[in-house]
Amino acid sequence: MLALARVREVYGVRALAVDEREKTVRVEYDATRLNEPVIHQLLRRAGLDIVERVTLFTIPEPPPPAEAPAAAVPAK
Repeated sequence: MLALARVREVYGVRALAVDEREKTVRVEYDATRLNEPVIHQLLRRAGLDIVERVTLFTIPEPPPPAEAPAAAVPAK
């Protein structure tokens, strides 16, 4: 638990929640300061074996491009 407390003290880690019953750790971090490999390394150094990563959000796909309006054909 002390090792996990040290992870929580890393600048950029906003929240750390451990659920022993579910055997999960939820880490909320500032993505402008840290990235996923750094978080993974911090957890490994704390003695946790990362088996699976679960994404709690998905990046939305960009909307399809708008179709250009059909060119008006001049009447004869």
